[in-house]
Amino acid sequence: MNSISDKKEKVLNPHTDPFKRLVLLMEVLRSPEGCSWDRKQTHRSLLPYLIEETYEVVEAIETGDNGELKEELGDLLCQVVFHAQLAKEDGAFTLDDAVTHIVEKLIARHPHVFDDKKELSPKQVRDQWEQIKIDSGEKKTVLSGIPKSMPALTMAFRIGEKAGGVGFDWKQSEDVLEKLEEELSEIKQAVQSKDKTRITEEIGDLLFAVASLARKHEIDPERALKLALDKFSARFHKMEEHIAFQGKRFQDYTLEELEDIWQNIKN
Repeated sequence: MNSISDKKEKVLNPHTDPFKRLVLLMEVLRSPEGCSWDRKQTHRSLLPYLIEETYEVVEAIETGDNGELKEELGDLLCQVVFHAQLAKEDGAFTLDDAVTHIVEKLIARHPHVFDDKKELSPKQVRDQWEQIKIDSGEKKTVLSGIPKSMPALTMAFRIGEKAGGVGFDWKQSEDVLEKLEEELSEIKQAVQSKDKTRITEEIGDLLFAVASLARKHEIDPERALKLALDKFSARFHKMEEHIAFQGKRFQDYTLEELEDIWQNIKN
């Protein structure tokens, strides 16, 4: 089936295999008989859409809306197929190549399932995963493979996870709490010194330690911060409503009075 008309026919047929239908649809859209916008796109131009769709999947998961999750996963899959189609046109690789690669990689990283069958805890599986990547030569260093564009808190979580995978980690969360107290003490000293470079460094150390504490409790620090920001925003909005209802502005209150309003809203 090489003609675009044949591909269109398959795309329009609801009985066509769903995944195959999407792949053919992308080929049609990228063809001379397709869409000018789709033909114009490159890997780089599609990046904002890939990132946006990823965050929309995250939001759908956090809201627990399965209908929304179904739609957003489809949108994200469309981006994957789009990039694979671009690669195919460039002669770099095909979608089948990408799928085959991930299947083989997952088999290799699950020897406890496909080779020497044995039960491992989730932590043992994760540590084994990191070690396999090093032993196979896929990773040149323990910490390689972390995208530089990743949000900093998530990156801190992953770096700690990777270092922990080879045994360089605190044994328990209480040890991290001690580290937090140490970092807080160093921040106080840095603030007293009024050295901005030193303060910046110590705040970074503190945030890294916080991410490590979250990891010890299997909590995503990025999501924890997002929840805290949502909570703060909701309470702040209520405070704005209270002040507006009184016919006043923030400037009409002292900091202590604003704090009293805030505490009443919290309670």
